[in-house]
Amino acid sequence: MGVTTFTQEFTTPIAPSRMFKALIVDSHNLIPKIAPEGIKSIEFVEGDGGAGSIKVTNFADGGRLKFLKHRIDALDTENLACKYTLIEGDVIFDKIELVIYEVQFLASDNGGCVCKMSSEYHTNGDVELKEEDIKQGKEKAMGLYKVVEEFLSANPDAYA
Repeated sequence: MGVTTFTQEFTTPIAPSRMFKALIVDSHNLIPKIAPEGIKSIEFVEGDGGAGSIKVTNFADGGRLKFLKHRIDALDTENLACKYTLIEGDVIFDKIELVIYEVQFLASDNGGCVCKMSSEYHTNGDVELKEEDIKQGKEKAMGLYKVVEEFLSANPDAYA
């Protein structure tokens, strides 16, 4: 099994606590409402959202993916950090055994935040991943972050 790690970060004018609540803590409620063209539903199939919980993201019809299943490994509401593992999906698991994600929202000088993300891909056998192999997934994730940022900008009391 090979392991490949990618990191990225982005800045936003939204406060870190609001981004964390919207994207991590309440994503199962918010995301399907503000991005129904991409995400049909997000449901907990085990647990209540804390560490050990498992949630399934069901994608809108017509897309490449139908579902992804994640396990929440750690949820640190004090430090606005989350670690979770992609454990099942309907397309990607021919090359990938699992993906471990870590996300943290840090305060920036302008009142907004910096979101730091790392993705650790554990591949099957001797498969080697290149950044181009995961580019589409990263772009979709960044698009989702932008949709949440726009929602929070337009709704300053949401998740305050």
